[in-house]
Amino acid sequence: MYLKDVYPLYLNNKAVQPNTDLEVIDKFTGEVAFRTALATPDVIDEAIAGAVRAAEPMARLASFEKRDVLSHCVARFQERFDELAYALCIEAGKPIADSEGEVTRLIDTFRIAAEEATRNYGEVQPLDISARAKGYMGMWKRVPIGPCSFISPFNFPLNLAAHKIAPAIAMGCPFVMKPASLTPLGAIIMGEVLAECDILPEGAFSILPATRAGADLFTTDERLKLLSFTGSPGVGWDLKAKAGKKKVVLELGGNAAVIIDKDADLDHALARIIFGGYYQSGQSCIHVQRVIIHEDIYDNFRDMLTPKVKTLKSGDPKLRDTFIGPMISVKEAQRLKGWIDDAVAAGATLLAGGGCAGNMLEATLLENVPAETDVVCEEAFGPVVILSKFTEWEKALAEVNDSKFGLQAGIFTRDIHKILEAWDHLDVGGIVVNDVSSYRVDNMPYGGVKDSGLGREGVRFAMEDMSEIRNLVVRRT
Repeated sequence: MYLKDVYPLYLNNKAVQPNTDLEVIDKFTGEVAFRTALATPDVIDEAIAGAVRAAEPMARLASFEKRDVLSHCVARFQERFDELAYALCIEAGKPIADSEGEVTRLIDTFRIAAEEATRNYGEVQPLDISARAKGYMGMWKRVPIGPCSFISPFNFPLNLAAHKIAPAIAMGCPFVMKPASLTPLGAIIMGEVLAECDILPEGAFSILPATRAGADLFTTDERLKLLSFTGSPGVGWDLKAKAGKKKVVLELGGNAAVIIDKDADLDHALARIIFGGYYQSGQSCIHVQRVIIHEDIYDNFRDMLTPKVKTLKSGDPKLRDTFIGPMISVKEAQRLKGWIDDAVAAGATLLAGGGCAGNMLEATLLENVPAETDVVCEEAFGPVVILSKFTEWEKALAEVNDSKFGLQAGIFTRDIHKILEAWDHLDVGGIVVNDVSSYRVDNMPYGGVKDSGLGREGVRFAMEDMSEIRNLVVRRT
């Protein structure tokens, strides 16, 4: 259904099939689902050269032309909705309902970018702030930064690639993209759709599956003016150190916390914690990992949550009633299984789950977990949730901040004073009130602080990173 045996890479807007060297695995069956071409350093070099040549004609595209390219993508993604969802389900092991949700977000992101393509505003600025500047006026506009390098992750291979590609087109920046080798097909299909747009100059885009060992040019090449990376903190900070003079945007990991205060709607909080903690097997950088619950409601909420976690169905992601699909690899499942076992050995109580077979890890719930264990202080990136209790709001905020990460946090409370205190004091990129840290809308500023990264995504905010301010001063005679 839908999948072909072999897919190309896209080099300077064109499908190219130099080899079939990359095997992509069906994450549930463990069998080869399809093969793609794998870019060599020579191909990457050629793509960067093409992006450099395309920079000026891309910058000259009219706003309506960029809008029309993005609108074409929206229409074609809608037409290919089922294909995109099925491909995502196979290559990422993402349950089909979640896969369809991600296709919807892919379409939303390109639709937002189509709108923003015609909203690239500047500003007129008075300069006559003293006698020496009398008769002078200023104005500034945003211009494309130039060729961009994008590296996208395996867990949202459609929408996180879209959050780089769509703003680049809206801003007028040519790009080269390295999709995750584990999940390259979504980006390749985007390349297939972009290749239908003759208005894009040759070199406007290249989508190049590549091994990490052969992909240094994505980071080090000085012809590239921006590197946008989404992935693990260890890799991201290493890439930044190698990136040289180019601007770097990093969307990295987290171990997100959610506070549930005693005035919260517990039924609503329960449903949202189940979603935030376990959807797509917890493989999201804003997955709910730590839940901090007021002591007055702790026992009640724990006793509501535990049986729900035990009933979550795991299995074949192609089946409609599957909630927990496979993790991306056996290695990752075994890593997290080891963290769970270490926590239990250190005194944690296992409330639900904990079992692992291959890359299928059960939905797991823990309490009384020592703060120094990996499952608390590192990024789990899997279906594990940890419960703890608090007595005072300020201490709950401090517990959220007691992390090297700072991506997003959720708080459940009806108290506006506590909401504003959290907004002032939580050291994170975003706070979601009466919902979980996992909530994101694709036009909002999204990104983190501390080890969670630099810069912001969300179409308009990504466009700012992909642009530079060019000032103009006029002396009126």
